[in-house]
Amino acid sequence: MNKVPLTVKGAEKLRAELEELKSVVRPRIIASIATARAHGDLKENAEYHAAKEQQSFAEGRINEIEGKLSNAQIIDVTKVDANGTVVFGATVEIEDVDSEKRVTYQIVGEDEASIKEGRISIGSPIARALIGKQVEDVVTVKAPGGNVDYEIISIEYV
Repeated sequence: MNKVPLTVKGAEKLRAELEELKSVVRPRIIASIATARAHGDLKENAEYHAAKEQQSFAEGRINEIEGKLSNAQIIDVTKVDANGTVVFGATVEIEDVDSEKRVTYQIVGEDEASIKEGRISIGSPIARALIGKQVEDVVTVKAPGGNVDYEIISIEYV
C-alpha cells in the first residue's frame, strides 16, 4: 500500500482520537453492553442492539485510524528545505488576479482537509497547481466555472 502524506498536527489529532476511542469510548460501550445483557432477552433488547452498533462503529473507526497511521508518511514542513517553493504542508496566501480576493490555505493530506479551517487536500486542483511554484508566480486553476488565475503572495512553513 502506498504511503499517505500527513502533517505532524494531523498525525497528533489522529493519535488523540485513537486514544480517546480506546481508553474512554470502548470501556463505556462495554459497560453499556453488560448492563443491557443484564436486562434479559437479547432478541428484543433495544439497548443491547444500540450498544452493539456503537461498538461496531467504534471498532471500525479504531481500525481505520490504526490503518491510516501505519500507512502515513508524516511530514514536518518546518524541517523541509523547500527553497521558497510550495510543498506539502506549506501555508500559502494567494490572490485571485481578477477579483483581488486573498485567501490562505495550508496544503495537507486528504484526511486533514477542511476548507472551513483553510486546509486543502494535496489532491485538490488548487494544491496541484500550487505545488512547486514560488512567490509572485501566477497559477491557473481549472474550476467548474472556468479557469481562475491566482498569484502567490506568500509561502510559510509552519
